[in-house]
Amino acid sequence: MKENILRKLFFPKASCQETGGYVKRANPDSLHEVFNKYASQEKNGEKFMTPEDFVRGYLGLFSATDYNKESVRLLAGIVNTSKDGLISYSEFQAFEGLLCFPDALYKTAFQLFDTNGNGVISFEEFMEVMKKTVLHQRIPFNMEGGFLQLYFGRNKKRCISYTEFSQFLHDFHEEYAIEAFRRFDKEGSGFISVLDFQDIMISIKSHLLTKEVETHLIETASGNQSGRRVSFPYFVAFNSLLNNMELIKRIYLNVTNGHRTQEVSKDEFMHSVQSMSQITPLEVDILFQLCDVLRQTGRIVYNDLSAIAPEPYFKQITNRLAEIRAVSSPEERSILIQILESGYRFALGSIAGAVGATAVYPIDLVKTRMQNQRTGSFIGELMYRNSFDCFKKVVRHEGLFGLYRGLVPQLMGVAPEKAIKLTVNDLVRDKFMDKNGNIALHGEILAGACAGGSQVIFTNPLEIVKIRLQVAGEIAGGSKVRAWSVVKDLGLFGLYKGARACFLRDVPFSAIYFPTYAHTKAKLADETGYNHPLTLLLAGIIAGVPAAALVTPADVIKTRLQVVARQGQTTYSGVWDATRKIYSEEGPRAFWKGTIARVLRSSPQFGVTLLTYEILQRLFYVDFGGSRPTGSELKITSVDTK
Repeated sequence: MKENILRKLFFPKASCQETGGYVKRANPDSLHEVFNKYASQEKNGEKFMTPEDFVRGYLGLFSATDYNKESVRLLAGIVNTSKDGLISYSEFQAFEGLLCFPDALYKTAFQLFDTNGNGVISFEEFMEVMKKTVLHQRIPFNMEGGFLQLYFGRNKKRCISYTEFSQFLHDFHEEYAIEAFRRFDKEGSGFISVLDFQDIMISIKSHLLTKEVETHLIETASGNQSGRRVSFPYFVAFNSLLNNMELIKRIYLNVTNGHRTQEVSKDEFMHSVQSMSQITPLEVDILFQLCDVLRQTGRIVYNDLSAIAPEPYFKQITNRLAEIRAVSSPEERSILIQILESGYRFALGSIAGAVGATAVYPIDLVKTRMQNQRTGSFIGELMYRNSFDCFKKVVRHEGLFGLYRGLVPQLMGVAPEKAIKLTVNDLVRDKFMDKNGNIALHGEILAGACAGGSQVIFTNPLEIVKIRLQVAGEIAGGSKVRAWSVVKDLGLFGLYKGARACFLRDVPFSAIYFPTYAHTKAKLADETGYNHPLTLLLAGIIAGVPAAALVTPADVIKTRLQVVARQGQTTYSGVWDATRKIYSEEGPRAFWKGTIARVLRSSPQFGVTLLTYEILQRLFYVDFGGSRPTGSELKITSVDTK
């Protein structure tokens, strides 16, 4: 009988659904339809499933023609509580309900061993099922030992209830590993070979092993002080470490004050461990030894711990409208899949960019008009005293729609602009990430800078058209200016006027923004690493404050270069010429004009954009085998899948 059969029982084709943190019952009509599909027997007008219908048909197990009929009977007995050899719909429905319990694994195991259905398990029932397992045939468990006597009594006549069985099953798994160690230690030296250690871990403790840990078992065990042998203390400590990984993660977060990317040395970790007697120095040694095998740095970060023990159960807070697996494993990521992933990100980024731009466009218009207001060269009264005064006058003289003057070309350009920025940032970050999902700060900054540089091809034409439309309303009685007329007047090369200043603004903005967003988002995540949508919005807004404020001088220069100067206003021939003239005519404070409006526009815009982008990734999830959006799932440790 396969050892992972119980786990397979938890994924039936019409079973419980996960919603809102709870497991919901399946639709009765769908459940009945599934039952009728596989039920092959009929008695007195009522349909029934045979053991083969349930195990081989519904569960899809034991597909070979020479299958073990006794194993099929035992598995079907989990559902067939009446033990009459046939499964009725009511029994099938009860089984579906059983899977919705939080302790479903233990309940299912209990029904497997309760072969006569009397609500308790005897020693004979336990032995009958165990002797049919492949594990017992490979590594026999001593049925006459003292461990079983503690539960079933010296004369093996005592029966155990469900609650007692749940504890027994937990303890039995630990005892089985120790029993296996004794069997492999034939000389009684307290040592086994690393190959025997690997055999025990894969046969009995496979539920604790990730693919990375399983692959490096021999390498890790060979690095202990005993060389190619594994001592009993090392064996116990290794298993204890894997059982206590959730505690290990909490210790790490305690050391780093909740920061998940900070590297921690063994001494720093050991210092925090001293307050917790559950973790021994030997377990800490094994932890760092295992992490060093996986990453070769001598230090650990949170992703190293997740590589050793990822949370085995993910509960989606956001109900997905679509979920597609483009590949079955990361190894299948071809060039085509990576291109499709970038296209997927580009599409979501376009939508997110449009939503973000629309939300804050009135603030952007006020910012532009404030930056274009000149005090040194234009004779006459200032049009706007401050940003609020500008907002009021626009509404008074141009109406509410005046706040959205130039929005259409903005949306036409902002979709590809934000899309390429988000796509390139994600793409370059992926290239700098190691196999455990860690990325150095310089990699984050470079990814952001690349994103900022790549967007200028879309940003500059968009900005110059938008700005000329935004300032057109300042001229009383002037003819209405349309986007297409601006484009025709500028021509192709004119659309890239001020591109150098655009680079000076967008490259440092993104280099500041994206790393700040990633770290702020991680700080605002809860202890499970999950980000509530409000924390995503807050992280986007916070990151936008320094990014938008610090690049305002470049934004002022860009605006002056791209606006058509009216009669009496200073003209500029380039970035350096604009910098010199603005400084000499208006002073250094002129470079910071519109800073507040820019921050008030950029911060919420990027907050809304990143929030929309990440929510769309949650709603329309496509697994391309690459990196997951961090903080998108609430991780809840499941019942110990033994």
